[in-house]
Amino acid sequence: MPEVVFIYPDGTSRAVQADLHFSLMQVAQRAGIPGIEGVCGGSMACATCHVLIHPDWAARIGRNNEKTEEEIDTLELASGTGVHSRLSCQIEITPDLDGLIVLLPACAPRAP
Repeated sequence: MPEVVFIYPDGTSRAVQADLHFSLMQVAQRAGIPGIEGVCGGSMACATCHVLIHPDWAARIGRNNEKTEEEIDTLELASGTGVHSRLSCQIEITPDLDGLIVLLPACAPRAP
């Protein structure tokens, strides 16, 4: 089972086990990661699951999870976006994503 590391805006991190073929959004929600709302349920209509992929992972994640034009358009709804912004609902967990590092936007609160 791949591990995903979420880094909070304050620099603290939390590693979680990710079920294969689930979306990164589903993994975050199941683990109780704050700031990953996914209001639209993963239909790429709201950008409430916006995350930033760690620069070391940016090229690697795109191999099987390419960013589409629709995702780029939807990301315009999010605040705090950057060059490595992604909608977590559009990233499928695969074995090659073991160790993935995800940065939560500054608007995400820290977990209790």
